[in-house]
Amino acid sequence: MASVPPPDWDADSQILRSNLARVEDGIRADVKSRTKPSLAAARAWHVAMMKGLKVRNPLFVGRFRGEAGLEDIGVRVGRLEGTHPDLVAGELKEFERRLQSTVAALDARYPIPDSLDLDGMDAVIELAAWAHSEWVRIHPFSNGNGRSARIWANLLLMRYGMRPVLRLRPRPITPYEHAGHAGMQGDSAPMAVLIRSLHDASFAGQPIQAKKVTKKGEK
Repeated sequence: MASVPPPDWDADSQILRSNLARVEDGIRADVKSRTKPSLAAARAWHVAMMKGLKVRNPLFVGRFRGEAGLEDIGVRVGRLEGTHPDLVAGELKEFERRLQSTVAALDARYPIPDSLDLDGMDAVIELAAWAHSEWVRIHPFSNGNGRSARIWANLLLMRYGMRPVLRLRPRPITPYEHAGHAGMQGDSAPMAVLIRSLHDASFAGQPIQAKKVTKKGEK
């Protein structure tokens, strides 16, 4: 009996959905322990997401463009190109540095999710939008960057007690596509607007529990 070929990496298959569910389980564990976010984690997500799927080249799984064997791998989304392979490593290093620095500051200010106030909510949404937008701008993997970027955003939201509002699969469409397109051009503002609207919609009919920020002089 002939074996069934694996589904394509981008097909909305049950294997992909199962893979993503396992990745999400791992993220919940990392969120609970407040594990430091890292590029190594993103590599592991990519490997887990692609398990059992047909990929262009197994060498590309879990590896960033510009590394050995991927020196000449360019990416394009419509008319927009990702970072040149020669520059990916440097830009990822800066991505990780800025992400870890911002997370450390937020962790210190909000040691438990219940301590998040409205200013903190704004800061977390801005960080999630920036991480998503910067990841798609760099486009470090040969494929699977969009779902990786959504994982980054959801992980950061969940770390501070907010809901993971970006659906991994099926791939979100408008206005997500518009926000992603802006992100590839270095503008994270549309993604922040989208995340905020999705977050607010998730609480439709429910009071948002974030604490009010008391300004100096107020009681």
